[in-house]
Amino acid sequence: MLQNNPMYAYLPAADVARAREFYEGKLGFVPGKELGGGVTYTFGKGTACFLYPTTNAGTSKASQAFWQVDDIAHEVAELKARGVRFEHYEMPDAQVDGDIVNAGGAKAAWFKDTEGNILALIQEL
Repeated sequence: MLQNNPMYAYLPAADVARAREFYEGKLGFVPGKELGGGVTYTFGKGTACFLYPTTNAGTSKASQAFWQVDDIAHEVAELKARGVRFEHYEMPDAQVDGDIVNAGGAKAAWFKDTEGNILALIQEL
């Protein structure tokens, strides 16, 4: 069934050109195939996402996607150096260290893209 198939994320964008500047300029993504006004990006272990045009961009109150990383402090520092601003959310029983939250067996940090989509970095403990 689906468990054995790859899963991909959709990243909605009201302005694909603006969003591409963010993803390719600030996050360093390498564009792949362009399709229907959008673009694909490929990541480690065969995962990928599709940035696509829609008026619904930024309407979700939850994370659209996350990257599982080995060293969240390093990744946060690298992204901040590129101008990425991190978000802060109230979480009960969480330990906060700057932009990184430690709760539920993982460390996490959240940021938004130019379209208002919430994205996350996660490091398992």
